Amino acid sequence: MLSTPNRRGRFSRLAHGIWPVAATGILGCSGFEPSSALPAGAQAITAPAVYQAWWDKTEACSELQGGFGRIRWYEVPGATTFDTDMGPKVGLWIQNGNAVLIVVAGNYVNHEMVVRHEMLHALLAEEGHPSEYFVRRCHLTWESWRG
Repeated sequence: MLSTPNRRGRFSRLAHGIWPVAATGILGCSGFEPSSALPAGAQAITAPAVYQAWWDKTEACSELQGGFGRIRWYEVPGATTFDTDMGPKVGLWIQNGNAVLIVVAGNYVNHEMVVRHEMLHALLAEEGHPSEYFVRRCHLTWESWRG
């Protein structure tokens, strides 16, 4: 899940609830799942063609493989952020059983880092932001993005 800018216009560290970035070494496939509720106003969309190329790049940098076709995509139209139980976000990954959903604020549906950040969550199938993947391998945080 991708956090929103703070008051100084910079983006806060990315974290899911109580999972700090510093906990990267201890996170594994733990069975924890994000909330399964879609944000208010979320509408199903067809993934733009460029998402497949971004998925391929995310698989390559992470050295993980997954099924792009299993993801159901949602947009919150016209939004810069949307509300979640963890605060305002620009992107959200939800796994509920076999269902994989990615929600993106409408103003970020064409932002490669935001979309790929959520794709990486889907590939990892876990909460948190292991530095090995999000920073070192794929550069998919606001601070590490090289786009």
